[in-house]
Amino acid sequence: MSFVKIENLEKSFQNETVLHHLTLSFNEGEFVTLLGPSGCGKSTLLRAIAGLITPEDGVIQIDGKNVTRLKPKDRQVGMVFQAYALFPNMTVQENIEFGLKMKKLDKETIKQKVARMIELVELTGKEASYPRELSGGQQQRVALARSLVTEPKVLLLDEPLSALDAQIRKNLQKQIRKIQQELNMTTILVTHDQEEAWAVSDYVYILNEGHIVQSGTPSEIYTQPATEFVANFIGNYNVLNSRQLSQLLGKEESFTHDVYAIRPEAFSVEPVPGGFELSGQISDIMMLGNITRYELFSADNVRFTAEQINKGEDNSQVGQFKKLYLNRKDVIPLS
Repeated sequence: MSFVKIENLEKSFQNETVLHHLTLSFNEGEFVTLLGPSGCGKSTLLRAIAGLITPEDGVIQIDGKNVTRLKPKDRQVGMVFQAYALFPNMTVQENIEFGLKMKKLDKETIKQKVARMIELVELTGKEASYPRELSGGQQQRVALARSLVTEPKVLLLDEPLSALDAQIRKNLQKQIRKIQQELNMTTILVTHDQEEAWAVSDYVYILNEGHIVQSGTPSEIYTQPATEFVANFIGNYNVLNSRQLSQLLGKEESFTHDVYAIRPEAFSVEPVPGGFELSGQISDIMMLGNITRYELFSADNVRFTAEQINKGEDNSQVGQFKKLYLNRKDVIPLS
C-alpha cells in the first residue's frame, strides 16, 4: 500500500488553477522528487501535503490516514525550506531540541535524541554555536536535524540547497541521501535542478503547468523522455522535427513521429552496425571536466550537440568537420 497517496488534488489562486486534479503516490522509505520549472506547481503540491495550504478538491493520505483537513502539526511531517528559519538567539543544541520541548518530552530523552541528530548531520562540536557562527551548509544541516529529531512520518524538502554554492550543495545532497536511507524516511524533495533530482531520487515526477507530464526512475526519465517538453527540460537533448532529422542524417527515412530527441552522449566516433553515419562542422568546443561538448551544424545547417569523454586524444578544432555515428535506438520519438 502507498505510504503517501494523493488523489484528484486541485488548487487555485485568484481563479487560476495551479494544480490540475493530480494523482500520485509514494512508497514508505522512498525518496521522491517533484521536478519542474518555476511556477509549475511543485511547491504548491508540497505545501498542500504539509498542510500549509488547503486544496479545493482531492484527498491527501499519509500512512492510511486522511490528513487533507488536518492542521500541519497533526500530520506528522517535517519540512525544510530554502530559508533556514533558525532561531538566531538559540544555539545549535537549542534549535534542534525546540520541537521536542514543545512535545514536553523528558530531559534525558531529549538529550539522547538531539545527540544522535547532531552526530547524524556531522555537527559534533558545534552544539553551543549560534547560527551566525555557522556556514550556510552548517545552518541547513541544523534545519534538517531540527525537522528529523521529531521523527516525522514524511520529510518535505522545498529547494533546501538552492542558495548554497555548487560544491557545498553536492556534499549536502550526498549527506541528505545517506541520512534518508539510514532512517528509511519517506522524503519528498522539490527542485528545479535536474542533476540534484538524478543524484538523490528513487523516483521522479516532472510537473509542468500544474500537470504531471512524466514519472519514473531517474534513469527511465533521462533515457526515455516522453514529450518534447521533458526532453527540452531535463538536459542538453537534441530535439529535432522529422525534417531536421532527415537533414542531419543526410538521408530520407520513413520517420513515423513529428519530433525526436537524441542525447548528446549518444553520438560515437566509432561506426555503429546498422546505425547512422553523419558529419557536422564544429562551431564551438567546451571542456566540461572529463566531458568535451561540441556544438556542430550539418550541411543543411541543422545545429546539434555531441558530447564525448575527454581522453586527451582528440585534436578537433572549431571549423573542422567531425564524422559521427549514431545507433538507431538512440533516436527517441516524442509525443
